[in-house]
Amino acid sequence: MNKQQIYDFLKAQGIKYEAVEHKAVFNMAEMAEVTLPYPEADAKNLFVRDDKKRNYYLITVRGTKRVDLNEFRQKYGTRRLSFASDADLLAYLGLTPGSVTPLGLLNDAECKVQFCIDEEFLQPDALIGVHPNDNTASIFLKAADLLNIIAAHGNKIQPVQI
Repeated sequence: MNKQQIYDFLKAQGIKYEAVEHKAVFNMAEMAEVTLPYPEADAKNLFVRDDKKRNYYLITVRGTKRVDLNEFRQKYGTRRLSFASDADLLAYLGLTPGSVTPLGLLNDAECKVQFCIDEEFLQPDALIGVHPNDNTASIFLKAADLLNIIAAHGNKIQPVQI
């Protein structure tokens, strides 16, 4: 799904969201330069794989947090982790660098990618800010709505503490 298809999908699902169009951003430092209505809800997304390229994970945390992949591996019992390639990002999530978002999981036809979401986003009425599969916009929606979309799609969801 591209950006417009994400907007259309959310509308068809009856999910309320607020979209903000902005310049293309490729990392959290560039994102910090963009004026957002809910900066505290902005998410950082890491697409990683294990050392055997058998398991892929999308780790989503609050934008201000740092993810230590070695610590994550030990805490959640994965094999050694590293960032997935741009080719894997395109193949599994249909995304390009800078556009990584949980909404890319809707492009994961075989549901091969496990979604690991920061427990802070599981609080009642928590908002989350993510790209709509394009790094020229951010959308803010209830994290519970995002989780429902992903669960309905079929990807495994694991709450994590970072």
